[in-house]
Amino acid sequence: MSKTESLLSVRGLTLAFGDHVVQQDLSFDVRRGSIFAVMGPSGCGKSTIMRSMIGLLRPTLGTILFDGADYWTGTDAVRAEMGRRFGVLFQGGALWSALTVGENVALPMQMFTTLDAVSIQRLVAVKLGLVGLSAAVDTMPSALSGGMRKRAGLARALALDPDILFLDEPSAGLDPVTSRRMDDLILNLRDGLGATIIVVSHELASLFAVADDGVFLDAVRKTAIAHGSPATLRDGCADPQVRAFMRREQVEPAHKEAVG
Repeated sequence: MSKTESLLSVRGLTLAFGDHVVQQDLSFDVRRGSIFAVMGPSGCGKSTIMRSMIGLLRPTLGTILFDGADYWTGTDAVRAEMGRRFGVLFQGGALWSALTVGENVALPMQMFTTLDAVSIQRLVAVKLGLVGLSAAVDTMPSALSGGMRKRAGLARALALDPDILFLDEPSAGLDPVTSRRMDDLILNLRDGLGATIIVVSHELASLFAVADDGVFLDAVRKTAIAHGSPATLRDGCADPQVRAFMRREQVEPAHKEAVG
């Protein structure tokens, strides 16, 4: 895959805490304009992988290439500049509780741009409009529902017009109707803004609805055991563990001695 096709590439990535290996020897590419799913059961290391991709956790081994440049070998200034091209939605929204929704969205612009207050106010309105929260600009996060908090967090993730969006369990904890609305929003951001999106999730309905590519992480073998879209893995993956997970079926675990 060429640089023009791939926005983010992971090569030989291993993440470990001391002797505890989270995942090892991971390699995959995220195409520009795709919605790429990092899949697998709870506890397999999906969120840890995302932390490394967004610059919060240095890999034990391997490289993460963003637009062809190695993130972790760059200087602090280079990494900071790359990081401004990322937008991140954490699981709970991670909004500042003492700031209004609008102030939360404005904060990255205040920190990383030279825009004046009027321009920032206008952009905040645009970002909140994209996620359907225009009326919540002066609302405190504590007054929002779970789905609204996630949408507010997504508006903040969009504040600096990122090249790539990282969404950590965007549908977790949401009721089916709200979850579907979040799926539609993710698709609209891809189609309307041309965003490249990485979704970390084990919510199958959402994965099937939005993702066109992905990687499946195994918690026992501690590596990627399948690559492809969720539908492809469900319908045609040769690994019985992957097929069972994607179909919500029971299967006898591989490497039984390693399963607690």
